[in-house]
Amino acid sequence: MSARKLLILPGDGIGPEIMREVARVTAWLSRKRGITFDVTEDLVGGASLAEYGTPIRPEVIDKAREADAVLFGSVGDPKWKDIGFDKRPEVAILKLRQELGLFANLRPAKVFDALVDASTLKPDVVKGLDIMIVRESTGGIYFGDPRGIETLPNGEKRGINTEVYSTHEIERVGRVAFEMARKRQNSVCSVEKHNVMESGLLWKEVITDLHAREYPDVTLTHMLADNCAMQLVRNPRQFDVIVTGNLFGDILSDLASMLTGSLGMLPSATLGAKHSDGRMPALYEPIHGSAPDIAGKGIANPIAQILSLAMMLRYSFNLLTEAEMIENAVSTVLATGLRTADIMSEGKARVGTDVMGEAIVRELDKLSD
Repeated sequence: MSARKLLILPGDGIGPEIMREVARVTAWLSRKRGITFDVTEDLVGGASLAEYGTPIRPEVIDKAREADAVLFGSVGDPKWKDIGFDKRPEVAILKLRQELGLFANLRPAKVFDALVDASTLKPDVVKGLDIMIVRESTGGIYFGDPRGIETLPNGEKRGINTEVYSTHEIERVGRVAFEMARKRQNSVCSVEKHNVMESGLLWKEVITDLHAREYPDVTLTHMLADNCAMQLVRNPRQFDVIVTGNLFGDILSDLASMLTGSLGMLPSATLGAKHSDGRMPALYEPIHGSAPDIAGKGIANPIAQILSLAMMLRYSFNLLTEAEMIENAVSTVLATGLRTADIMSEGKARVGTDVMGEAIVRELDKLSD
């Protein structure tokens, strides 16, 4: 098979550091498994602003369209806090999602046995936790019109954002959730605010109809977003797959991530619809931010970025064996007691970014022998 086309966008802050550890893993894949990538790298976010005056260039979007997958680091830096909203570093990821039609964001929240004590919740609440949140990512309040800040006749300002969803937007992300559930515990919880929002009412109606027509074998429940937030803290293991809109998905997935002990542990995937040639646009990234306060110190946790690579192998290239090998290597390394600063606990061995990456590759070598 010809090399798979991979666009790497390290971004800002700790992005380049943790992406270097991904390079160790891709080198191992080539050396030990014969899996090669045709890699192109470019700038986004603050790095692109500094070089080109824009968070993402049209040329980068074109490269993303041509790639089989995009591996994204992180964007954001306080030094750009006073720049116009349309030029903030975060525009890069929103633009990529919109231009590539990446409508389904998959955010797993899984607790590794070795990190049960890292969660702020009691071990008996989170042990064995394995949730998948499917978040709609190209619609809703982040993209709806009208939007903006206007000045009223009395001189007062008013900010406007609009929550908008159509039937086809809800159906396509619903299908992703139901298909995902069929490969897991066969249960979907649809989350919205139908009691106070018309868009939420439509969401519930469309998901209910889709379930009855196409997925009657999957268990479907509905939950209001505020109750879901409470239940994630109270009894998170009741959930298998959660499907929800852009805003609620953003909030609930971050909440769920902290059940695991650290944002630095969790990957994500954002998928689009398959093209006629069978290719599926996809972007993979850790859910943590750019962490500019620790950038350059060599202490960032690379695990979420490495697990994002594993998700890429699974969903873009159907390399299930290699994806599981990476996930198992991470689990084994954590079980040996190695910890980066964000997941450090008493009696464990604190290591930096590069040592954690090296340890994971050494474990992969053992798994491949």
